[in-house]
Formats: sequence, C-alpha cells, structure tokens
Amino acid sequence: MLGAMIGDIAGSRFEWENHKSKDFVFFMPPCRFTDDSVMTAAVAEALMNSAPDHSDLAARAVESMQRLGRAHIDAGYGGRFFIWLLSDRPEPYGSFGNGAAMRISPVAWAARDEEEVRRLSDAVTGVSHNHPEGMKGAEAAAMAAFMALHGKSITQIRERIVRDYYPLGFTLDGIRSGYRFDVTCQGSVPVALEAFLESAGFEDAVRLAVSVGGDSDTIAAITGGIAEAYYGIPEDMVSEARAYLSDDLKAILDRFTEYVGHS
Repeated sequence: MLGAMIGDIAGSRFEWENHKSKDFVFFMPPCRFTDDSVMTAAVAEALMNSAPDHSDLAARAVESMQRLGRAHIDAGYGGRFFIWLLSDRPEPYGSFGNGAAMRISPVAWAARDEEEVRRLSDAVTGVSHNHPEGMKGAEAAAMAAFMALHGKSITQIRERIVRDYYPLGFTLDGIRSGYRFDVTCQGSVPVALEAFLESAGFEDAVRLAVSVGGDSDTIAAITGGIAEAYYGIPEDMVSEARAYLSDDLKAILDRFTEYVGHS
C-alpha cells in the first residue's frame, strides 16, 4: 500500500498542472498526501478490523473510510464522495470514478487467491463505487497487483488485463500529448496499468504514470500500488515518503505491514 501512497505524493503537485515528462524532482514542496492515500489506509484498516473470513468487510470499509476521511477532511475528495463521507446513512451511489481503483491495493496483499481478490475488491468497492465500470476498475488494479506480488511476469499480467478487463491497445508515448484529465475508471485505470506494464522499476513506473498527465496523483497511486508488488520500493524512497504521511496513516501502514507478513 505504500507504493500507492508514494504515487499519490509524487503526483499530487501535478494534478492541476500536468507535467508531460518523466523528468521531475520526485519529492518536494508542495507534494502532499491526498484522498488517495487516506482511502488506501482506510481499506487496509478495514481488512485488518474485519472478521477472519472478511464477511463483514463492507461494513468495516464504510466505518474506516468515514472515520479517516473525516479526520482528513481537506484531502481533496470528489464532490459526491465527500457527501458520502459525511452522510449518516452512506449508500452506494453508482460511481465509476477512479476512486474505486486508487484505494484498492491493500486487497492484493490480504487476499489468498484470485477468487478472494475478486470478493474483497467487490466488498470494499461496492459500498460507494458500485457501477460496473467502478467495480471492474478496482478489480483490474487489485488483480494486477496480486499477480505481481505472486511472481507473474509483466507479459502474463498484460495478457490477463487484456483478456478480462481492458484491451490496452495503446502506448503511453502514443497518447501522452493528447491525454486529458479524466476521473473515470475507464478513462484512467487502463492508463495506470499501461504505465506499470511499460516500466523498468518502481520509480520508473511512477514517473511514467505522472508523465501521462490527467489525474496525476490518482493514476500514479494506482500504478504505484502495482509496482510495489512487482518491484518492491527502494529503501531511501520509503523513508522520504513516510515523512509526508501523518502519524495515523503511518500507524496503519506499519500495522498492515505486520498483518500481511511482508516487509
């Protein structure tokens, strides 16, 4: 999940002023964590707080998303999700926004097999982003990260994404100049996946994601969550990124690392 947070932090300063190049200083003011990191932490916390079989995961997801979201109320939520965060009776609202996929990476670390990836992804996504495209976008990102974590090659991951989720008939170089801000799953998740699939390392994956433009922090968060599972994260980058996180997010990150048994 730290990979998603790093992508969020690195991409945050380019969300409204896109940088169509891989050449940029990775961490610097005004980088910050945004709603992508907060909701990723909320999913991780929900997984840890749910029953052993995760049968109550949807309810725990609502609890964690609302609690952490309200604690970080200025993190930059979309309008409809902001209303959901503050609702006394939050209900799914048919969203196909990329918020479904930006928060999903902890599922890949908690799931034991591909069927559980699908089940856990559906549980945490359907509480808000229950449109079929929202559900698909989250599952595609979770499945790519799960496959990466369990030793599948980039070719195998690409083949699965093309077979089950998105055609990916483009390259980043081919779309970069014309790509514009798009917060839908169908308009941004394939781009995030392609950034990982074209990458040569963790940092390169995040730089590629940012370089496309559009919703930079969210695209980079999705890419970063997958890239962490495949490449790991350079140790110096871990310490730099943690300095941008609040104490409560760091505590959840540390607890989740212990929970899934990975360093």
